[in-house]
Amino acid sequence: MDALPDSYRAVFMLREIEGLSTAETAEGLDLGEEAVKTRLHRARAIVRRELYARAGGSTADAFTFHRTRCDDIVRRVFARLESLT
Repeated sequence: MDALPDSYRAVFMLREIEGLSTAETAEGLDLGEEAVKTRLHRARAIVRRELYARAGGSTADAFTFHRTRCDDIVRRVFARLESLT
């Protein structure tokens, strides 16, 4: 959050943290809805870049798909659901 300029931080906080709508955010900050959308898009990009920078070299491994692990979890969930019916 510290990497965000104040104008982006305000929009990000109201939309993503507080859950306000675009219209509510625009009204509260005295902005147009398009400005809110643009600032939110840019704020998300900055946050994403910061997170990747902090993750360093492990970024490529951060979002890998582990098929067998996923399959095992899905199988257990379905088995549990069947036992409940």
